[in-house]
This record gives sequence, structure tokens and C-alpha cells, in this order.
Amino acid sequence: MGFEFWRAYNMHMVYFNGFINSTTRDFDFEKWEGYETEALNRYAFQFIDQCGDEPFALFLSPHQPHGTPFDYAPERYYARLPERLELPPNVPERMRGLKGERQNPWSSYRNYLAMTLALDDMLGELLDRLEARGKAANTIVVFTSDHGTQGGSQGIPFWTKKRPYEESLRVPCVARWPGFLEGGARRDFLHAPVDFFPTLCGLCGTPIPRTVEGRDLSAAWLGRPGAGEQESVFCMNFGSQHDWYDDGDEWRGVRTKTRQFTRWLDGREELFDLANDPLQTRNLAGEPAWREEQAALERMLAEHQARRGDTLAPCSSYRAWVDSQRRPIRNAFGPLSDPEGEPDWSLLYPA
Repeated sequence: MGFEFWRAYNMHMVYFNGFINSTTRDFDFEKWEGYETEALNRYAFQFIDQCGDEPFALFLSPHQPHGTPFDYAPERYYARLPERLELPPNVPERMRGLKGERQNPWSSYRNYLAMTLALDDMLGELLDRLEARGKAANTIVVFTSDHGTQGGSQGIPFWTKKRPYEESLRVPCVARWPGFLEGGARRDFLHAPVDFFPTLCGLCGTPIPRTVEGRDLSAAWLGRPGAGEQESVFCMNFGSQHDWYDDGDEWRGVRTKTRQFTRWLDGREELFDLANDPLQTRNLAGEPAWREEQAALERMLAEHQARRGDTLAPCSSYRAWVDSQRRPIRNAFGPLSDPEGEPDWSLLYPA
């Protein structure tokens, strides 16, 4: 896979005194002491220090703030939280009264925020390390997430993901590159996870491999006048990890700056006016006044699917190789395919 330094784990949610695989071999464990964010930072510092003056790429992926059946965060982070928390108004009353540590949105929200504070400290310490090693000025740092959590909104359990709603779809994107990215500036454009790799290639002046899906949005990141933006992004869920007995969650959608349109496997459709209804409380799909706009969004969705050869069907994805068990690097479904045989994703968005 190209990794020269690899410290990772999967399939456990032990945040205190846990363990990682210190090589790509299964069951080659190395235990850590303390809380996970502190342990992963120690590994990150080790890698940064051993790189010396050489360029490096570091992917640091803590599991927080995922839910866990064990302890969530050190007590010091709970002590920093306000005594009273407020849930969004789109969390219905029936969700607010649920019992249990993982089901009750109030306790889950407190755990979520405590873990988020731990992440904040982790990132701050990482930035301090880069500064101390003289690397901060020439290092691009990006903070983001792979997904959000429903948090009880829309009447969906707190820790649920993979839903076509803002709480699940919309994630943070904070970038730092002194002298190039303006500090404190905000950018308002659509950005999908597949755009990160080509965008970072663009910022670094590195050619983008033809097998990489996504757009180079580096000009928009830099705030250059006339930087191209995408009108919409493609959203999808291709089913749960155990598709063979639990399908039906499949959906495809299209997101513009102000609209979200979704079609589910069972034929349900949802259309939300995000400009006037950011909490997505009123489904406008099928309403006569929105017929033309819905038709336009349906055409956008059809175009996204056609470009990818995608079909909304049970347990389906437009990518030929999907690691549904998410076992990193260890090839759960056999060897990865030869990159030369992969589609030319550079043709996805013709110039």
C-alpha cells in the first residue's frame, strides 16, 4: 500500500489502554497506555521525528468520537463541559426520553462532546510538535471526518450514520498552510471526500493519478478568483456491512448548496430546501410547487450515476472493489486489483 510507518487497529473500541497492530500482520499487537488520542499522537510524533528534514505524508485517524460500550473519555474533559446542554429542535420528544447510556441523546451528546474536546487537544499538541520541529510553515494540515452522526435528529438513534441528512453527511473541513491558506478565512463551495486526494495533489504540485476519483479544488481552497466550483456532489449509501441479511438502507442522492434530493431503494424520495429548512423538517418531494426543481435534481442524480455506471440496487456500488468489512490493508477479499486495470476516473469530469 506504500505505507512506511503503520500503527493501526480495527474491530475494537477500547479507548483506554488499548492496542494496535504494529505491522500489517493480523494479531501482531502492541499495547498502548493511557487514552487513545494521546497514544496515537505519540506514534505520530515518532514518525515526524524520524522523517528528519525529508518530506512526509501522515494520515492520523483517531476513532473518537465514535460510540463505545466501554469508557468514552477522561474525566477532565467532562469537567470542561457546560452543566446544561441543548439538543437541536429536530430531535423529537420521543428520542429525548430514551433510557440507557447509548440510547439517551443527552448522555450520548455529553460523551460525544467530551471525546471531541480530546480531539481538540490532540490536534493542538500535533501543531505544537510541528512548530517545535520547524515544520509548521511548510506542512499542510487538514482536519476532517469521514461522516457525522445523527444525534437523535429526524428521530434516528444518536450514533447512527450513513443517512442522507446534514447531521450525517456534513463534516468539518479545516485546513492550515501558513502563507498560502488565509488564516480565519471561510470558503463556501461543495466538497466531497473523494476530492481531498486530488486537491492535496494540486496544492503540492503533484500529478494526479488517472485512477483517482474526485476533483482538484486547490484553486478554490486558495481563494483564487474564478476558481471553478461543482454544481452538485453525489451522495450514496450502498447498504450495511452485512448486506446479505440486512439490505434496504441503500440510497442515492445529490447535494447542491441549497438542496438535498434522495431516492431510496424502496422508491421513497426526499427533497429538502436547505436554505430555508436547514434542519430538514419538511419533505418537499412530490409537492406541485417543487415539481420543476425536483425534476432538475433528478436529472443531476441520473447524470452522476451514468458517469459512474452506477445502479441503485440491493447491496450495490459503482466501485468494483469494496471492502465492506473495512479491514485496513489486510485484504479481506483477496489482493487488490492492478491499478492499471482500474477505470480512468480522470474522464469523470471532462474539462
